[in-house]
Amino acid sequence: MQTTNTVLMVRPFYFRRNEETAVNNFFQAENERTDRLADLAVTEFDNFVNILKAAGINVVVVQDPGRLDTPDSIFPNNVISFHHNKAIIYPMFTENRRNERLLNYLGKLDMNGIHFEKTQDYTAWEENNKFLEGTGSMILDRVNKIAYCSLSDRANEELFHIFCEDQGYEPVVFHATQTLGDLFYPIYHTNVMMSIGTNFRLICLEVIRTEEERELVKSKLLATGKDIIVITEDQMNHFAGNILEVKNIEGDPIICMSSQAFEALEDEQKEQLEQHGKIIHAPLFSIEKYGGGSARCMMAEVFN
Repeated sequence: MQTTNTVLMVRPFYFRRNEETAVNNFFQAENERTDRLADLAVTEFDNFVNILKAAGINVVVVQDPGRLDTPDSIFPNNVISFHHNKAIIYPMFTENRRNERLLNYLGKLDMNGIHFEKTQDYTAWEENNKFLEGTGSMILDRVNKIAYCSLSDRANEELFHIFCEDQGYEPVVFHATQTLGDLFYPIYHTNVMMSIGTNFRLICLEVIRTEEERELVKSKLLATGKDIIVITEDQMNHFAGNILEVKNIEGDPIICMSSQAFEALEDEQKEQLEQHGKIIHAPLFSIEKYGGGSARCMMAEVFN
């Protein structure tokens, strides 16, 4: 299955612009409202959770207790991913994000009757300064067993290939960059420029600058026979690529995104997406502006 009806989310305690991740996440803005930012993020989070639940999605919420420096705990999909009978834990680029592994993800799921027989831990790679930040760094076509990865400081090629060999995925490696002035910088996470649903693939092809790599990715997507929706770099910068298809408890497809992402899409693109599921969206402006992540980053899909 490509989608699930259950997601794990982390309610933040002290959300802020993470100065450690800002070195290569150029979606983050400088803090302008530090005194109110944590409260704004909690408000946006709670509203998003309510919207998801109203759509019939099962949301398991872990409360960050605030005992450690975890400004990005709201983005759990980088730290842990869930597969049938297995949870996978990932090596993180910044030291303060490693604190997030101490949050009780598995305990909370266990309390909700969701159990995992195995865990696989790649965090020892941090000692070699090699990182792979979960389903932020990788886009998984779970049905066709293809994994897509744009290389960056947070997505090491060697480790990506090891992950694919371990988990039985075909690796597709490329380089995607965002424009800053006259320069190009690696996009920090693949999931800001690409999303795979059951019957659609949404991607910003123009940020894959070399024709050879662009055609490689496009050919892999076309080979799966699914609808391809292409977004622009400007739309990507408004988080239109950071979307996630889930399903409700009745099995209906739901496509989740932020209100900023929704507003960035053209009507024709929305119509394309709506052929594959109901679109729901929530305002996440503070989380996006200062955290540099959006709706997809906030949801760790639970497959069990």
